[in-house]
Amino acid sequence: MTPYQNRLNPFIKRMADDMRLRNYSPNTIDAYTFHVDRFCKFFNKPAQELGPEEIRQFQLHLVNEKKVSWSSFNQAVCALRLLYQTTLGKNWTIKHIPFGKRPKKLPTVLSDEEACRLLEKLHNPKHHAILLTCYAAGLRLSEALHLKIGDIDGQRNQINIRQGKGRKARVVPASPRLLDALRNYWKINRPPAYLFPGKTTDVPLSPATVQKACKLAVAKAAIAKPAVTPHTLRHSWATGMLEAGVDLLTISKLMGHSSFVTTMVYLHVRRQHFDRAPSPIDWLPVRQCPQWAEPIDAKPTTDKSATNKSATNQTPSAPDQG
Repeated sequence: MTPYQNRLNPFIKRMADDMRLRNYSPNTIDAYTFHVDRFCKFFNKPAQELGPEEIRQFQLHLVNEKKVSWSSFNQAVCALRLLYQTTLGKNWTIKHIPFGKRPKKLPTVLSDEEACRLLEKLHNPKHHAILLTCYAAGLRLSEALHLKIGDIDGQRNQINIRQGKGRKARVVPASPRLLDALRNYWKINRPPAYLFPGKTTDVPLSPATVQKACKLAVAKAAIAKPAVTPHTLRHSWATGMLEAGVDLLTISKLMGHSSFVTTMVYLHVRRQHFDRAPSPIDWLPVRQCPQWAEPIDAKPTTDKSATNKSATNQTPSAPDQG
C-alpha cells in the first residue's frame, strides 16, 4: 500500500483518483496528497471550507515557520491548484495561489579525480555499482534503482530506461567498462529481477539508503564541495560530455530533459567556458616582472675646454681680393 492510500481524508482520496485517471506517477500522487493533507491538518478543517485567506496563511507558514525549500513550496502550490481546480472545481484559486520564484543555482560538478575518490570509498558492491551507473550513464538515482536485468543490453552496449521522469522511456549508451562492472556485480549478488533490489527482490533499493552511503563516501574522500549527492554524478557526466565535444542537443536527449533550456545550464560550468573568457587583470603590467627603462635622449656636449680648443685651431678665411 502506497502512502497516499493511508490518508483518510475523502477529498484526498478523490484527488488521488483524479491523478490516477490522468496517469500521474505514484511518487507524484504521494507528494501532492502529502501537501494537501498537511494543509487540511494545519486548519483542522476539510478543504472545501478553506478559501484564499487560509491558502495565503498556509503559504506564509511554509515560508516563515517551516522554512521549506522553494522546490517544496512550489510542489505544494501545484498540489493545491490541482485540488481546487480539478477535484473541487473552483477555478478562482489559480490567481490566489502564486508560485515562488526559485533561485537559480549552478550545479555542483566533480572532477575526474574527485569522482574516482568517491567511488573508491564505496565498499558495498551494490552501492558502488549504483553510483557508478549514475556517473557512467548520466542516470537519475530513481532511474538507476528501477533498472531490471533485462534493461541492460550488453550486445548493443546500451541501457533501456523504462522508469524515466514523467514516465518517458529512453535509451542511453553503456561503456564497456560499465558493462564489465555490472557483470561482476551480478556474479556476486545474482539479483533475479531488479538489478539493485531492496530488502526483498520484488522491490528496488530505497533511495535514502544510497544517499546515506554517498554522503559517507563524500566525507571519507574529503571532498569539500557543497551538496554532493548522487545527482551530482549526473551533473558531472553531462559536463564531461559537453567538454568532450558532444553537442548540447544530444546530451539533452540522453538525459531525458523535456526542455532544451534545462540542459543549457551546463554551458556555465564547463571548463572551456572559463578558458575563453580572459580577465582584464591579465592585461595589466605585472610589477614583479622586470620593466624596460625608457631610453634617455642624448644631450649636446657642454665641455667648455673642448669648445675653446676647437675655436682656437680654426683659421679664419682670407678676405676676397676681388
